[in-house]
Amino acid sequence: MRLSTMEPNPAWDADSYPEVVAAFENLDDDVTVRVWGADWCGDCRSQLPDFAAALDAAGVENVEQYPVERDDGEKHGPKVEEYGIELIPTIIIERDGEELARFVEEERVSPAVYLADQL
Repeated sequence: MRLSTMEPNPAWDADSYPEVVAAFENLDDDVTVRVWGADWCGDCRSQLPDFAAALDAAGVENVEQYPVERDDGEKHGPKVEEYGIELIPTIIIERDGEELARFVEEERVSPAVYLADQL
């Protein structure tokens, strides 16, 4: 299932973020980007479209999306427990099961900038 919040923001300007695009362009084919989010989540609606646009600009295709539901404050969804997901959006970049970088909703910069800096 795809998250509508992962539709790339057409207004995002790749030319304004050359270091972000370059970092994502350098990801090889054995890297997976895992995104936990929800269309009901305000932080996801504000943060994920720009992140999706950055991935799109860099040609990153190996992206897995995990829709999260909330029940009595608890997050439920695919691989939520396995990856220790407590806040959304959470984005993990991994290679062959090894975590390279993790963005969690409470960071002070956008997911694209934060993750590019971690890589």
